[in-house]
Amino acid sequence: MNHPDLAIVILAAGKGTRMKSALPKVLHKVGGFPMLLHVLDVAQKLGASRRIVVVGPGMEAVEHAAMAFDPSCECVVQREQLGTGDAVKAAKDALAGFTGTVLVLYADTPLISQVTLHELLSTLEIYDIAVLGMQPRDPGAYGRLILNPEGDLTAIVEYKDATEEQRAIPLCNSGVMAVRNGRMFALLDEVKNDNAKGEYYLTDIVAGAMRHHLRCGVAEGKEEELLGINSRQELAQGEYNFQQRRRAELMENGVTLIDPSSVFFSADTEIGADTLIEPQVFMGPGVMIGDGCHIKAFCHLEGATIGNRSTIGPMARLRPGAKLVRNNKVGNFVEIKNATLHPGAQASHLSYLGDASIGAGTNIGAGTITCNYDGFQKYKTTVGEGVFIGSNSALVAPVTIGDGAIVGAGSVITRNVPPGALALSRPDQVEKPGWAEVFKAEHGE
Repeated sequence: MNHPDLAIVILAAGKGTRMKSALPKVLHKVGGFPMLLHVLDVAQKLGASRRIVVVGPGMEAVEHAAMAFDPSCECVVQREQLGTGDAVKAAKDALAGFTGTVLVLYADTPLISQVTLHELLSTLEIYDIAVLGMQPRDPGAYGRLILNPEGDLTAIVEYKDATEEQRAIPLCNSGVMAVRNGRMFALLDEVKNDNAKGEYYLTDIVAGAMRHHLRCGVAEGKEEELLGINSRQELAQGEYNFQQRRRAELMENGVTLIDPSSVFFSADTEIGADTLIEPQVFMGPGVMIGDGCHIKAFCHLEGATIGNRSTIGPMARLRPGAKLVRNNKVGNFVEIKNATLHPGAQASHLSYLGDASIGAGTNIGAGTITCNYDGFQKYKTTVGEGVFIGSNSALVAPVTIGDGAIVGAGSVITRNVPPGALALSRPDQVEKPGWAEVFKAEHGE
């Protein structure tokens, strides 16, 4: 479902002092991607016509990350840290004349889902303001949502201002809020900062809505989705929540995980049905795995495409640009980078293939390497179809080995090999009869 009359304001100006990091908080990663990009991704999927990212002064890195991921988004600066209401008001000029719904999200809440936000926005079919609530296991110091007998939201009470009766209410405020009919900024203009911190709170617009006889409603989300990440400990919890959700999604879609808790995915990982993944596998960004594959234990994959019915590992490393077309085998201690293995090609063990094209049905023997770098530039190795590369061979790029050729074990190949030829590059074997016995005798054996 698209929401063309929707503007999403993403608050990303927090300094994140509890992270104790030179990196802006919202650029810390969950599932291999900065938290901000998770939120921008869900904003895109909702079909919002406007996406505004509110950053703080000097946060050019956050602006760059946002624009690189979503060139259609807009970045505005919150000059002073004067609360959530002030942060949303930083988008007022950018949204001048906008009369649709304004939804406020937080860049440090990366796991919020499209489904949950659809439910929140559907609440606006009968309400003027919709607030996303949750029932955390430990409500702690969260603000409480006060509902009347009809289920309407009548107030958001901060924990420090709540009575004991109100603190016993399990429904808490997540901070996520949507206001329809272009009323967001008119309500914010009425918010005062007469509180202990001297800040303008977004939650105070609920009281303003009551004064204007507007109706406020609540949709409820899961605590795991609404975790705000402000520390390294919470970052680890966010990663845990992400991995748990992604594992469940993949298994529901037909992927077998022998030990789910030991397999790690990125936000963009794609895996086909009937693929089996053994324990201790890590997938960085950009991994796509087809149907019926077998990823054995202790593999590290990043930026790699693995075609249907391929087998990887154990203990293989596929780096960015690795492409296995289909029915390939990559065995233990094989590293592949920026190389394509065409159908049926295999490298069973102890090899490095970089900047290469390996033809269909070709076998790469143990210990083979492509010598792709001369200290200044990188060069390509092209191996044809049905080639046999003997063990412990070095293919010095740029070099081409023709279809059906054989490279003898231990060869260093520096020139092109014609199709169907045998290439050998090693000294003749020398034998000295009796030498070993003499040597041992001289050394007292």
